[in-house]
Amino acid sequence: MDSGKSAGHTPDIAAVVRNETSSNTSGKQLRFVDIGINLGDPVFRGEYHGKQSHPDDLDAVIQRARNVGCRKMMVTGSDLKESLHAVNIAKQYAGLSYATVGVHPCSAKHFDEYPDGPSALLTAIKELANEGKEAGYVVAFGEIGLDYDRLFLTPKDQQLKYFRAQLEIAVEVQLPLFLHSRAAGEDFERLLSAKLRQLPKKGLVHSFTGTMEEMRRLIDLGLDVGVNGCSLKTEENIEVVRAIPLERLQIETDGPWCEMRPSHASAKYLKDAPALPKAVKKEKWTEGLMVKGRNEPATIRHVAYVIANIKEIPVQEVCAAAWNNSIRMFGLGEQR
Repeated sequence: MDSGKSAGHTPDIAAVVRNETSSNTSGKQLRFVDIGINLGDPVFRGEYHGKQSHPDDLDAVIQRARNVGCRKMMVTGSDLKESLHAVNIAKQYAGLSYATVGVHPCSAKHFDEYPDGPSALLTAIKELANEGKEAGYVVAFGEIGLDYDRLFLTPKDQQLKYFRAQLEIAVEVQLPLFLHSRAAGEDFERLLSAKLRQLPKKGLVHSFTGTMEEMRRLIDLGLDVGVNGCSLKTEENIEVVRAIPLERLQIETDGPWCEMRPSHASAKYLKDAPALPKAVKKEKWTEGLMVKGRNEPATIRHVAYVIANIKEIPVQEVCAAAWNNSIRMFGLGEQR
């Protein structure tokens, strides 16, 4: 799997990528899908740790994303409340934003804490996913999965139980998966392999930080891999990203987290990337500027430039492949 080439290479996708690459030359703006952005987080409304530090600037965040060519965004749902929030943002920015619906493994304890019992919460999630899919706002089921790095938030037995239960719902609703896996590869892959045959569009493991071997196993299962700043921190991460086949690559920011920093291995691959808008501390917020430490979708092009330089291919090729992979899997109002 070298620089996007593999034994499982898909000729039709390759042809589309070449066509898209050629149409994105001659100064035409690159276009992006941010497949993982937490626009429901209060920091995008100016609220940090329960304190209002500056005015709500979500509209400005969205406009900066548009200015760099981010034409589609997938707003992540992490529990029932945040999934509802994601759907409402998708409605507010219709045609640009879409939602995922699901309960994150670190929030899986919510099922047993739900006032009407776990079955009622599962039903509510299923109904929201179904209604959102029919209305065109919900494009994926997630963020679901396993996280054994943070068992202090939800124990393993609850994570496993409700990952299984939510996979059943995803199959019923027939939505591609938006997946989370941390230090849980064996259980994660075992549970998925039993269900992916029933999901034609499979899904994506987002914010991937795993090993080369894990990446290859996930691709063998038919899954795509989402790359953001957290996927590019170390030299080992860089080697894994270099080996991800282009036809299985999607890109994201996972804002307001996962920003790329000068101390990361990714820094040396940013030499030819366009500058980001100026950023200031939240206490010095100024209209039109970014906020330091708050990652936002306008940084998506830096992810693309790093990947292009790692793979030693034109950034247009990375953007075209990622765009087509995201549209193929999630539709996003562009399904051919």
